[in-house]
Amino acid sequence: MPTDTSAEISIFKRRESEARSYCRGFDTVFTHASGSELTDDKGRRYIDFLAGCSSLNYGHNDPDMKAALLDHISSDGLAHGLDFHTSAKADFLDAFDRHILRPRNMDHKVMFTGPTGANAVEAALKLARKVTGRSTVIAFTNGFHGVTLGALAATGNSYHRGGAGTPLNGVTRMPYDGYFPGGADTAEYLETMLNDRSSGIDAPAAILLETVQGEGGLNAARPEWVQRIAALAKEHGALLIIDDIQAGCGRTGGFFSFEDMGITPDIVTLAKSISGFGLPMALMLVRPAHDIFGPAEHNGTFRGNTHAFVTARVAIRKFWGDGRFQKDAAAKARLLTAALEEMAELLPGACLKGRGMMQGLDVGSGELAASICAHAFENGLIIETSGNKDQVVKVLAPLTTSEDTLMKGLNILRGAIRGVTDSSKFAAE
Repeated sequence: MPTDTSAEISIFKRRESEARSYCRGFDTVFTHASGSELTDDKGRRYIDFLAGCSSLNYGHNDPDMKAALLDHISSDGLAHGLDFHTSAKADFLDAFDRHILRPRNMDHKVMFTGPTGANAVEAALKLARKVTGRSTVIAFTNGFHGVTLGALAATGNSYHRGGAGTPLNGVTRMPYDGYFPGGADTAEYLETMLNDRSSGIDAPAAILLETVQGEGGLNAARPEWVQRIAALAKEHGALLIIDDIQAGCGRTGGFFSFEDMGITPDIVTLAKSISGFGLPMALMLVRPAHDIFGPAEHNGTFRGNTHAFVTARVAIRKFWGDGRFQKDAAAKARLLTAALEEMAELLPGACLKGRGMMQGLDVGSGELAASICAHAFENGLIIETSGNKDQVVKVLAPLTTSEDTLMKGLNILRGAIRGVTDSSKFAAE
């Protein structure tokens, strides 16, 4: 039976912290989810172009993952195991080794951290400093790495940084690829600074970057720029850390966002879609030479979500056992690119951002982007913004979205752009 949404929502407004965010743009109570759709308590269905902010790359409630998880629970499989040896962990590691690491010639060890992406970043920064004996980390403009203090120090966004209430130290900010107007080479800029003993930059423990900046506005680094940064890290004795928390697990093409760039990061952080099912799980991949934490030197009660191991194993075997899933996602990415390019023509000055199934439109104004997303929601599409001014309308549809559903969602987005820009307020601009 449908319920009174206003009564349901009142409890959130009375009792949930003001820190809540996504729910403010989607003023309904969701009750069910399947594939690429959500359903609210009035029975209305919405196409999901947010996908748990890329935590649901394989969609909602994949039937094979769900069946494996239910079987694990019904047979009294471990629900919590600290970092015990468990059959669920062994099965996950075997699948990850067989289908992800070995085909990409990656010798990395797998370290399970606390269940959030920020914890994986914290572990990576901590390990880099321990390995090198240095403290400074180089991070980039518009990067987003989490809101715990260490990760927040590497995050560029002033709004999030302002929530710390304490100085954020240990990070030197450098310009990301394409940051300067006119196409100035920011890798050359970094090289000059590192080579100048009077530049004021201390020898770095690590260089940390996203190859596509998810929250920063879908800024996509060129492969040659990433290669230059990797070479600089090696030359100066710093560890290269790739934050693949949002851009990984197939979102930008390969399983990893960097795998066609000819680099081998020292550390890779993964979270979000690594569980496959939206369950909390995060990990850090580290080259064996750098795997020097002592037992429990970086730990956490939930550093091994057994239920997530079960679903992650199924996701890896189901979607990454051969190349079909990756090819299918690439075909959808081409459809997405074409549709967004057509939409950009409806908005003077708008431009396409991102890569793969992590693309969007920079519409130049946070107010305009928010209005487009609100209009889309009214018509059955869940979509959000990103960027330094929230000016990028970001498409993060599940990679398993059918072409028919993808095009329906894109048609809703196109209609939202037309509807908003035809209004007197934005037409005048």
